[in-house]
Amino acid sequence: MTVIDTVEKRLPTHELVYRKMREQILFGEIAPGQPVTIQGLTARLDAGMTPVREAIRRLTAEGALKFQGNRRVIVPLLTAKNIEEIIVARQCLEGDLARRAAENAKPADVRELRRFDDLLDQAIVTGDLQAYLENNYRFHQRIYQMADAPILSDLAEGLWLRFGPSLRVVCGRVGTQNLPDMHKDLVAALEAREKDRAAQANIEDMMQGMQQVRAMLS
Repeated sequence: MTVIDTVEKRLPTHELVYRKMREQILFGEIAPGQPVTIQGLTARLDAGMTPVREAIRRLTAEGALKFQGNRRVIVPLLTAKNIEEIIVARQCLEGDLARRAAENAKPADVRELRRFDDLLDQAIVTGDLQAYLENNYRFHQRIYQMADAPILSDLAEGLWLRFGPSLRVVCGRVGTQNLPDMHKDLVAALEAREKDRAAQANIEDMMQGMQQVRAMLS
């Protein structure tokens, strides 16, 4: 049993259900535009009605879900205008978070980032879409943790919930071998504590992915 497993077992049921549903949305397992019933979610998550309703309430407040009535919810479809707004927000957040992460970077942080990037490389070679999405997210999430800026990190995480499902659609269409990976330059900048270089590398990495989502929508 891992430390993460041990910690999660101590969490209340409603928090575990929320995290499980959040990840399914984040990695596109619940597809954008696909209506799902509350009853279907309880079966899908193997959870009771009350914690599922609480998770839906939280995720709706975060913009990851939208009520459709008749006990149905949906992952909202993004528009081209939505993507432009997300890009503007991420340009500010990702650059600043990378600068802060570079300032705080420790050898253990760099090793962890390289581990995620190695797993990402393997996923690209083998065509493992789920592993690509998960390790790409974990890589960036680790940078947010390094930044030690909880308010900014929460904003960045909220944006992932908005575009993550569409990223799954893009990745499924173009295949993992055609996906961007600018992480090595970013890791090198973080290791050297070069704040401006890290910010630029993170923004460029973000823009490649967002441009693919924008192209799909247009």
